[in-house]
Amino acid sequence: MIGKVPKPGKSFGGCIEYNVLKKDAVTLYADGVRIDKIAHTINDFNMQRKMNPGLGQAVGHIALSWSPNDKDKLNDEKMVEIAKEYLQKMKIQDTQVLMVRHKDKEHPHLHIVYNRVNNQGKTISDKFQHYNNLKVSKQLTLKYGMYMGKGKEQVNRPQLKGIDKLKYELHDTLKAAIKKVGSIIELKNELAKQGIDTYFKFKGGTTEIQGISFGKGKYKFKGSEIDRSLSYGKITQAIQQNVQQRQSEQVQHKQFVSDLKAATQSQIPAFPPQQKMGGKSLLDILFAPDYVEPVPYIPDTDERKKKRKKPSQSYNVSR
Repeated sequence: MIGKVPKPGKSFGGCIEYNVLKKDAVTLYADGVRIDKIAHTINDFNMQRKMNPGLGQAVGHIALSWSPNDKDKLNDEKMVEIAKEYLQKMKIQDTQVLMVRHKDKEHPHLHIVYNRVNNQGKTISDKFQHYNNLKVSKQLTLKYGMYMGKGKEQVNRPQLKGIDKLKYELHDTLKAAIKKVGSIIELKNELAKQGIDTYFKFKGGTTEIQGISFGKGKYKFKGSEIDRSLSYGKITQAIQQNVQQRQSEQVQHKQFVSDLKAATQSQIPAFPPQQKMGGKSLLDILFAPDYVEPVPYIPDTDERKKKRKKPSQSYNVSR
């Protein structure tokens, strides 16, 4: 399961209309709001936000998505059960909530709209939501036995936009470049060829590198923001392992070639001095592709009879 948490919004009307009016959308759960009419739902959310007029961005919106591999494990009730537990772990409680399932994609997913002004008029904080979302999503994926993708392999890249799209482009480019280089400086040069800038953070007053960031255009991200495997420490470790792997493979290849030569030489039979025949050796003749072994001559029956018949003896007597 993956949770996507956009920035809080200002319009309940726009958010609710997008979710509820989408083709094949199904409202699975509502708490604190009426769902008989969209206008009633919007009014109920807006009524509660008036309890905290200073909070401009009162619209909370979260999308929960599961792998296509989990289709058989999920029905509407199970999705609501998991979504409720997700909200509880994210500390989004005691407030108005609307859950709507969409069926426009291959993978199961639902949208959660909630009021950041809770039932007591207090603000539900959005601090650390992105970090907590990753942690909670992983916990629930494991708890409910859902499919756990490796890294970013399950992300539908063509549908990404803006910063998310750029982050995944940087992720894929960095992963490919790290496999090819032998040092952090080589990595910097390789990325520069592809329009990516590399920035190093140094330990105060020293030349010791402490962190790394990558930028493209007007955007710049810490390596660990792109992916946890792209912190400075993890990158240098990966490069070192790749170098050692290549060196090990080279040694193994050389040993293989050496062993192959030795084995080949030991299997070659020793021949006596070659007998030359017509400018060619006997071996050349025997192993020529058009060589045909001569067939010994066998005389036919008449010839054998003639050879057996003794010639008449003449005694020089006239007849």
